[in-house]
Amino acid sequence: MSRRRSNAGDGNMSLTPMIDIMTTLLAVFMVTTPMMTSGIDIELPRAGTSTMTGNDHAIQISVDARGNYYLLEQKLSREEIVKRAIAMRGENPNLAITLSGDTHADYGAVMSMMGSLKSVGFQRVGLRTQLDNK
Repeated sequence: MSRRRSNAGDGNMSLTPMIDIMTTLLAVFMVTTPMMTSGIDIELPRAGTSTMTGNDHAIQISVDARGNYYLLEQKLSREEIVKRAIAMRGENPNLAITLSGDTHADYGAVMSMMGSLKSVGFQRVGLRTQLDNK
């Protein structure tokens, strides 16, 4: 008795369904990624025509039009933000801070935050603005 094996297929895999799925996923991610940007909705002032360069990792602090302070997206008091920044500096002594103030924010609120950070030893505190495209 001899057994014969039958080859039901030729062993090739069709890549077309996988390519279709990957193309669909790519399109979905391309459409949804810009919608996932995080941050506080503030209108930055326009100033200058150059940008900062470098590979600095910075803490993002924002001041909205009402004078509220935010560390990333979390609303906190000025004192609490300074305490957290000091704790973060313990892990990274070269930590920079980027301060974003809304165009309609109280100038005193922005400068108060900057002064508080400078008084505890932060030397690398910058103000974030939009490029002036004139």
